[in-house]
Amino acid sequence: MTNALIVIDVQNDFCTGGGLAVPGGEEVVADINAMMDDFDAVILTQDWHPARHSSFATSHAQAAPYDMKDMHYGPQVLWPDHCVQGTYGADFHTDLRTDGDLILRKGFRSAIDSYSAFFENDQSTPTGLEGYLRNRSITDLTLVGLATDFCVYFSAVDAARLGFNVAVRPEACRAIDLDGSLAIALEAMQAAGVSV
Repeated sequence: MTNALIVIDVQNDFCTGGGLAVPGGEEVVADINAMMDDFDAVILTQDWHPARHSSFATSHAQAAPYDMKDMHYGPQVLWPDHCVQGTYGADFHTDLRTDGDLILRKGFRSAIDSYSAFFENDQSTPTGLEGYLRNRSITDLTLVGLATDFCVYFSAVDAARLGFNVAVRPEACRAIDLDGSLAIALEAMQAAGVSV
């Protein structure tokens, strides 16, 4: 069996001072760097939004950050602008090791958000990560990064649903915890068979 570390969205906009800062986001960097050599493969994901992405509150008249909006694919949190392609905010945190095997960019389609490293938020449009892992005979995944209750959570549940053995290392994750979203995510991950 081969195992991979999936490093989710450790980018400047999710760290202190960023457009969508996750409390303590940068605190995960040292732990993640130290873990990388313990895995057969390291995959890093990167939120990679075009300007005026449909998930940004600024793209909707009279909307405020963290409002909910029904999109064609389901309910969507409207976020502050973040991780716009080619900006400093979209860059990986300066201290993060990026010498992994693959960098996967997600959220680049303007009409749909992508929390999961495996699927867009419609739950059906693939990112290509599953095929990459299958082609490399990788069966065991460990997820770390930002944020526990959104992109890590959706990635972990999708990976378990696809038949991978999945673990999340909470000490190398941080959460947004929007209206109790962390507790909901932890419960849902464990119910899906993810080891937390």
